Amino acid sequence: MGGHHHHGHDHGHSHAGHGHAPASFGTAFAVGIGLNVIFVVIEAAYGILSNSLALLADAGHNLSDVFGLVIAWVAVLVAKKAPTWRYTYGLQGSSILAALANGVFLMLAAGAIAWQAVLRFSDPEPVAGNTVMIVAAIGIAINTGTALMFMRGRKGDINIQGAFLHMAADAAVSAGVVLAGLAIRYTGWNWLDPVTSLLIVAVIVWSTWGLLREAFAMSLNAVPSGIDAKAVEEHLAQIDCVTAVHDLHIWAMSTTDTALTAHLVVPAEHDRDAFLHDVAADLHEHFGIDHTTLQIERDPKACALEPADVV
Repeated sequence: MGGHHHHGHDHGHSHAGHGHAPASFGTAFAVGIGLNVIFVVIEAAYGILSNSLALLADAGHNLSDVFGLVIAWVAVLVAKKAPTWRYTYGLQGSSILAALANGVFLMLAAGAIAWQAVLRFSDPEPVAGNTVMIVAAIGIAINTGTALMFMRGRKGDINIQGAFLHMAADAAVSAGVVLAGLAIRYTGWNWLDPVTSLLIVAVIVWSTWGLLREAFAMSLNAVPSGIDAKAVEEHLAQIDCVTAVHDLHIWAMSTTDTALTAHLVVPAEHDRDAFLHDVAADLHEHFGIDHTTLQIERDPKACALEPADVV
């Protein structure tokens, strides 16, 4: 049995190029949550006073985002906890659960907004355009600012991407509310309020679907979408002295870290430690896989896990 490294104290060094995207986002989370809580209170109050469903819908959506940011932040903090005998990978997987919860949250918020909008169609009420626009314009500023703080981390981490999506969707939502307010002011068409709400729902669902699908796949130990398992297998099979590869598994330990296990058939004598080290370094460089565990075998017939259909 060979391995790149074991869980424990030597974990940090191998994550040099990977895995600490979330570390520096504490300020972004704190500022984002603080600003959004204040904004939700103001927006809900004005929504009630001005009788605007668009504002109340936006306040509800912003509130779900506050929860979303809290969940994402807690996951980032919890993921830093050291491994234990029960949780041998630590709690890194909590970031996958957070991304999944965030996706579900956003979908539920979208459903609630859509339901209210449909009810409004049968009974459109007058809307105070000016208040709506001023409050929503403040929302654009707050949400754009928060989204920009998460922007650089969204590529490598779907948990941070979830936080970014929330804020970016909110900015778009607030912009929609401003446009609806302007249109109602000049046309008097109150039905534009629920129509805007439904357009907002479409934006939320469209932007959340990819996040939800990837988080769901990761929670079922699927190969992360950025890695082609077939390419990894071919890469391993091409190594000198490797005659076959089987029992290959690749899965996400967290939203930033990937693990791999595989059996390699190597009939010839060679320096096993150097070989294992080189293959692990190679996988890290080519595929961003940090946690590699390899089993070397002389005779593939002896392995019960050799057939492709055996897990």
